[in-house]
Amino acid sequence: MIKRADAAMYQAKEQGRNNYQFYSAAYNLAALEHISLEGRLRRALKNNELALYYQPLVQARTGKIVGLEALLRWNDPLEGIIPPDRFIPVAEESGLILPLGEWVLREAGRQLSTWHAAGLTNASVSVNVSAIQLQRQDLATIVDQVLTDNGLRPWQLELEITETALMRIRPEVIGDLNAMRQKGITISLDDFGTGYSSLSLLQELPIGKLKIDKSFVRDMLVDPKDAAIVSAVLFIAKSLGLSSTAEGVETPEQAARLAEEGCDQLQGYLLCRPLPVAEMTEFLKGRKTIELPKPH
Repeated sequence: MIKRADAAMYQAKEQGRNNYQFYSAAYNLAALEHISLEGRLRRALKNNELALYYQPLVQARTGKIVGLEALLRWNDPLEGIIPPDRFIPVAEESGLILPLGEWVLREAGRQLSTWHAAGLTNASVSVNVSAIQLQRQDLATIVDQVLTDNGLRPWQLELEITETALMRIRPEVIGDLNAMRQKGITISLDDFGTGYSSLSLLQELPIGKLKIDKSFVRDMLVDPKDAAIVSAVLFIAKSLGLSSTAEGVETPEQAARLAEEGCDQLQGYLLCRPLPVAEMTEFLKGRKTIELPKPH
């Protein structure tokens, strides 16, 4: 009975807060998968099965590479590549997100320093930070260590926070974010427009960049509502003195329209897919810019 209650509990958590679920045999499978993923993820942290892929961010008008987003990948011996949307929720629920997030920060800083030393790029690196990571009291200390250990300047590190995480920030965490922002670290709001944050939070929090979610970019040329949302986000960013990045750019026409509307940076498969370290190293050799394809 306890096992069945646990299975129902896992399912309730999957559906979000303030709800309940009755036990179903199907929940056993979900609970077993959850337990299996957690155990394998713990092992992956110890056995170096995790890796970072990198995707460039370029200036919208020139194609200059100005940033690299670090994206976590898990190459599981049983299943192969497991997407983050499957294992990150497990990591957050089990507490593994803390050592996992710290590893990502330190590894991204180390790799960027290696590329800088080789003269391959002077770009920044951006790292996704979860709501749970934001609550840890030593996050600012870890960030300082990453900068110091790798000889990086504050502007060369960007922390990406989702709107959902932003809504869960405790007041005392805002002080830490303010301190990091004052040092020159960029705090960017990821997937902007998909959550429920109020515009007043953009004034209250030390946000330096808005990232337009790919769901709006995808159909912005054919859906007037998506086009209006993209234009509105760019207007808000400019009005508040924030920089802007459009995610999920896949066509020359999207890139051209975004540049026309004043978007600062572009990111997406049109420019470069996420690459593992070895491939990104080769990609960066002799390349400071990415040629922006002309619209048809």
